[in-house]
Amino acid sequence: MPIVEVTMMEGRSFAAKEAMVEKVTVALMETVGAPRDAVRVIIREVPPWHFAAGGVLKGKPPGESAIV
Repeated sequence: MPIVEVTMMEGRSFAAKEAMVEKVTVALMETVGAPRDAVRVIIREVPPWHFAAGGVLKGKPPGESAIV
């Protein structure tokens, strides 16, 4: 049973997540031969201030002006 965990910043629509889950499921079915009902996808959403790239946070919590 393949289990895929996707971590992404919060804010995407339900429709976008639904489409992503379908494409990930199909990719696993096609590449590793997993039956559709055996594929598990877990979506973890984080606020932008819990996500950084290149040492820079992608957002600030409401009311915050600077990193201390």
